[in-house]
Amino acid sequence: MKIEYEEFDTIEDVFMYMASAAPPMKNTMPVNSYKGYVMSFIPLSPTGETYLMIYAKGSLEPGIYEFDLKSNSYKKVEAIERADKVYFVSLTPKRNTIADTAIENL
Repeated sequence: MKIEYEEFDTIEDVFMYMASAAPPMKNTMPVNSYKGYVMSFIPLSPTGETYLMIYAKGSLEPGIYEFDLKSNSYKKVEAIERADKVYFVSLTPKRNTIADTAIENL
């Protein structure tokens, strides 16, 4: 497995990148808060051999976060309610072998 990296200074920057790279009709995306990083993995090859890890140092509590592109800010919310916002579902896995490998190689 090969992992490419794209590091950002803030969680907002990660959300901005992911919101701009998302398919137009998808406004909910998962992120992991794991071992001091907020991250997402994007497969770069159809076989799953190469991933792009988009990350920033930090952490998020598990839950739903509403991200506003205009103000470049996010807040924790109870539900996905607005079509004009982008939502991230933050998960904290007990174990993530792809993330473990990626973090080890940073």
